[in-house]
Amino acid sequence: MALTRVVIALRRARDWVIAQAIFSILRVISLLPADRAINFVDAMGRRIGPLTPRHKLAMTNLARAFPEKSKAEHEQIALDMWGNMSRLAAEYVFLDELFDFDRKASAPGRIETGGDDLFDKLRDEKKPFIVFTAHTGNFEFLPIVASAYDLDVMALFRPPNNPYIAEKVLGARRTKMGHLVPSRAGAAFTLAKRLEAGGGVGVLVDQKFHKGQETTFFGLEVHTNPLLAKLVRQYDCAVYPARSIRLPGGRHRLEIEPEMEIPRRPDGSVDVAATAQKLNDKVESWVREYPGQWQWFHDRWAIKHQLK
Repeated sequence: MALTRVVIALRRARDWVIAQAIFSILRVISLLPADRAINFVDAMGRRIGPLTPRHKLAMTNLARAFPEKSKAEHEQIALDMWGNMSRLAAEYVFLDELFDFDRKASAPGRIETGGDDLFDKLRDEKKPFIVFTAHTGNFEFLPIVASAYDLDVMALFRPPNNPYIAEKVLGARRTKMGHLVPSRAGAAFTLAKRLEAGGGVGVLVDQKFHKGQETTFFGLEVHTNPLLAKLVRQYDCAVYPARSIRLPGGRHRLEIEPEMEIPRRPDGSVDVAATAQKLNDKVESWVREYPGQWQWFHDRWAIKHQLK
């Protein structure tokens, strides 16, 4: 018991040191102009990322997902990913300055949208719906653009493993991104209540899930969370894909796509397995289009133990 307490204390101390180092870096870059700071962090991420243990996992994932590409191409995608992830962290610091979306503006700013009519439709219909996305581009902007359309979406998210970073990130998200539900016990019930009341929810569908539905992603076996399909089965709500795309010049495109047709069984009930697979297929199409904007260091295929 005493040894366990010591291990826990050491782990928390390590997490605190790491968190304080990250917070210090973010405070320093906040003193710079936004574009200069974000470009600097991007460059640093491309240098430091390949030195971390996660780079090996990313390269393994890329080799398995894109066997037709060369090692040099895999390396370039991984570098782009580290740059994208570094930008994502820095963009938290400059959120107010970066998110300049105004649908009445005569010229687009840093943020442009696609599917404006669908945003308006979801806001005006007052019917339950689910919007799903993936860890592509700056996916954190999606709940903010929904708020810009007066669309109230309750978003499910997974907090960072580091508790000090998680607390900081959650505080920033709560002030900018509306209703948030950490992905822990009871989260599914909270989302269900929201749909039952005629509201909308948002979920990320590209995370590893140990006991989920057996599916494929890039032709490789994965387990996918069946939550979305089960919520649709229970509440018969519409489902919409949405994604964030990084554009040149520090700009972003946030788009919502037309309603997805949900696979049904002969009796009309939702086919949970086919729906989970369809979600993966949609995310895969996004990742293939912009491979450097997805987080390849995630252990999506549960192969990390094979790299030790």
